[in-house]
Amino acid sequence: MIDLKDKVALVTGSSSGIGKATAVVFAKEMTKVAVCDIRQKEGEELVEEIKKAGGEAVFIKTNVTRLDDVESAVNKTVKTFGKLDFGINNAGIGCENAFIDRTSKENWDNVININLTGVWICMKYEIAQMLKTGGGVIVNVASVAGLVASGLGFAPYHASKHGVIGLTKAAALEYAQKGIRVNTVCPGFINTAMFASFSQEIKEGAVAGTPIGRLGEPEEVADSILWLCSGKSSLVTGHTLVIDGGYVAQ
Repeated sequence: MIDLKDKVALVTGSSSGIGKATAVVFAKEMTKVAVCDIRQKEGEELVEEIKKAGGEAVFIKTNVTRLDDVESAVNKTVKTFGKLDFGINNAGIGCENAFIDRTSKENWDNVININLTGVWICMKYEIAQMLKTGGGVIVNVASVAGLVASGLGFAPYHASKHGVIGLTKAAALEYAQKGIRVNTVCPGFINTAMFASFSQEIKEGAVAGTPIGRLGEPEEVADSILWLCSGKSSLVTGHTLVIDGGYVAQ
């Protein structure tokens, strides 16, 4: 049994997809959840959904590229629920489909700022808070695109997700003796809005290239994140957990 009752989780990018599924699965375990997202309407709707199901949650509008936003989100979480046990850094975006010589500086900066720098900013303030209270767990959401490349014109995305994995390993070692565990999950092709935005050719190739022959569901990733935050994984830190139906095993 995984008992996370009365723990407190901050989840970024939690208005949809993997982030939303993670917030919901934590709330079902009676974990108090800070729903942090730039999209206010969807975030507030999720909080109401959690409350109606008997959970506790608060929405905090957060732009993960802004230090003051993230610092405020961590402070508000602690003010509302009294502490911070888990930081789930999930906020991220895809990128324009363009080879490197045709990738714009704006596209590069936007993807790196949200997907990589945003994770660093979140960790900066989450860790500072956790050090005050004796520890916690951080799970960063990367991607199989952080382990392998596609050659299909998504270089900024690949670079950002490879960076998240390296950042996670460094943080895990820096705080291993401070009571803070830091891990990464690498989802494969998951049934989210981001996947829905791909071309039909890429969608078909993704399913055909996944050994188990189907997309993953956001809840399957959320369950893995839940396990990484629980005492069941107390020896696990600096780890990259691949959730991809066998994609990178080929």
